[in-house]
Amino acid sequence: MKTRKFLPYISALLLFTACNDDYLERYPLSELAPETYFRTAAELQNYTNAFYAVLPDALAIHYNTPNQGDDEARNTIASEIQGTRTTPSSGGGWDWAELRRINFYLANSHLCEDETARLHYDGIARFFRAYFYFEKLVRFGDVPWYDNVLDMDDEGLFKARDSRKLIFTKMLEDLDYAIEHGSTEKSTQLITKWTALAYKSRMCLFEGTFRKYHGLGDWQEILASGVSAAEELINSGVYSIYQSDTNHAYHELFIAEDAIASEMILARQYDAAVPFVHSANFYILSASYGRPGMQKSLVDSYLMSDGSRFTDQPGYQTMEFYQETQNRDPRLAQTIRTPGYKRIGQNGVSVPDFATSVTGYQFIKYIWAPSYDAGQSSNDMPIIRYAEVLLNYAEAKAELGQLTQSDVDKSIKLLRDRVGMPNLNVQDANAVPDPYLLEEYPNVSKEAQTGVLLEIRRERRVELVKEGHRYRDLLRWKEGARLAKPFYGMYFPGAGEYDLDQNGSIDLVIYQGTLPPQKPGVQYQRLGELVLENGDKGGRIVNLPDIVKQWDEQKDYLYPIPTQELQLNTELTQNPGWAQSGT
Repeated sequence: MKTRKFLPYISALLLFTACNDDYLERYPLSELAPETYFRTAAELQNYTNAFYAVLPDALAIHYNTPNQGDDEARNTIASEIQGTRTTPSSGGGWDWAELRRINFYLANSHLCEDETARLHYDGIARFFRAYFYFEKLVRFGDVPWYDNVLDMDDEGLFKARDSRKLIFTKMLEDLDYAIEHGSTEKSTQLITKWTALAYKSRMCLFEGTFRKYHGLGDWQEILASGVSAAEELINSGVYSIYQSDTNHAYHELFIAEDAIASEMILARQYDAAVPFVHSANFYILSASYGRPGMQKSLVDSYLMSDGSRFTDQPGYQTMEFYQETQNRDPRLAQTIRTPGYKRIGQNGVSVPDFATSVTGYQFIKYIWAPSYDAGQSSNDMPIIRYAEVLLNYAEAKAELGQLTQSDVDKSIKLLRDRVGMPNLNVQDANAVPDPYLLEEYPNVSKEAQTGVLLEIRRERRVELVKEGHRYRDLLRWKEGARLAKPFYGMYFPGAGEYDLDQNGSIDLVIYQGTLPPQKPGVQYQRLGELVLENGDKGGRIVNLPDIVKQWDEQKDYLYPIPTQELQLNTELTQNPGWAQSGT
């Protein structure tokens, strides 16, 4: 049962339904004139509740951003991966209406004489201003900084872009204000001191590593700020890693109807009684929508259950499904269907369904019982969880060359303890960096802690898969070229009959030519429609082999500014490599 707590983002939809313009010069809502509003704590709360609408929903978290980078494949490929983005005439993410609302609030909240309430809700507003600008900085790099309400004829509307360094400094000021004045009461739905600390650790890790790997300088202090934010949250003892048994705890986090408050710092709440539901089951399991599947490079990244590297095993590239899934990090079996998988609400064992997964590695993260397949899921969705903060902490310290075994013991170890995996040993990782991961991440910092950096990247990929982080991780590491590589799935030696879970029954027939007589409970895939990298000689499944994927190192780490904006404001300059209009 849901706890029936208030959903601030539903309030946001009601409050600002009529306000969807993209222009800085318009007031948010004429009926909320400062002469009659912003007088009470309740009015400050109602206004700031609307800001929650910008937080990602279930579709964005588990399905977009964009298309989860190189973690998954599907029957379509995002324009970012195809290299087909063009300069739009308008839109394209260059919208400022939400910032106008935030600044309008901050310009008028002083009218409330309840100082305690004002400081609290000002902190929430400034959190969302930092959130707004972080999204702009990731997308465009340099953008104009506005912290006041502008009129139609204000010259500030036509200013040049401010540097990302200035923007980030201002964002940190806003977050520090939110941290100072935020509530210390835990909430999975509302912005608190703890939310702001966690978000600061995320923001600083992105910007610090982006500056480091893109040669922008001044990155050490940013990473140090992220470490401090994460450390403050860790030392508070407010959050912990959710535990139950090692074979279920990780999966339980993502199917919990109510976000598990011990670990979920901020979640998108859903409630069937409202109704306010999402379609994770449908998007992941429908044969008509995407057919997402985990990529083999991610499957290969999971360690063995004893902590050794799967990719150190001879012949790992040609292992078939059953063999490659045995004795692995338990998070693999809690993220995709592996032999013995039983779906919630069903008694029988289910093998991967090739009609709904293009790679054969079928996701189960977020998946509920079949009764929710028609778009009625109401399990809460993670936006920020404590596990991410621990990973942010470890990675930032490693990038600074300061990671110790003690640091690992209070971060990575907790994640591995949840699933019964051995701890990461800093000395061993640095002594012999994983050659597989070195090939995966050719731009990784070649310093004293390269080995442990690679292991943290492994841990991050495994722990946070399908939570909306991977694409941005590749951006900040300057590893976008990974997206231009072929997207692979399961290995098959060629046409034939396959018992995927080794229970004595054939589950899959890959055939050539005419469809053979069909048997109940058996899947049939025609070779050529199911493309193997070496044709009838077998190999890994190749996803959409006829679609070219491209990555331009000179321009694709940022998005283009729309043509209309460049024409309206001649002080703006286009991002490097992008045309003023069109392609």
